[in-house]
Amino acid sequence: MQIPLQIAFHGLDHSEAVEQRIREKVDKLEQFCDRITSCRVVVEVHHRNVSSLHRKGEPYHISITCKVPGDDLVVKRDPKDPKAHEDINVALRDAFAAMERQVKDYATRAKV
Repeated sequence: MQIPLQIAFHGLDHSEAVEQRIREKVDKLEQFCDRITSCRVVVEVHHRNVSSLHRKGEPYHISITCKVPGDDLVVKRDPKDPKAHEDINVALRDAFAAMERQVKDYATRAKV
């Protein structure tokens, strides 16, 4: 990547463990496509009174933007079932799975 990975937490405290997991997931994306120039990941909880990763009831919202030559690949995961993403690991898994599909599709198109 030309621009370092950006990770932001909104409505919750920063977590080194979550940041490390995100870095691992982004590294995996780069294995599928070496043309990613930048990536920004936002982990968000909409209720401001929640400041801990150890709370229940509110889903995590994950946004990922990867810039590649000629395109921006965007995933914004707002789950239809609010209970689906009460676990941050599940929310990250689903968001990065969607981004992985987009990156693979881009890499296929870029080779043609």
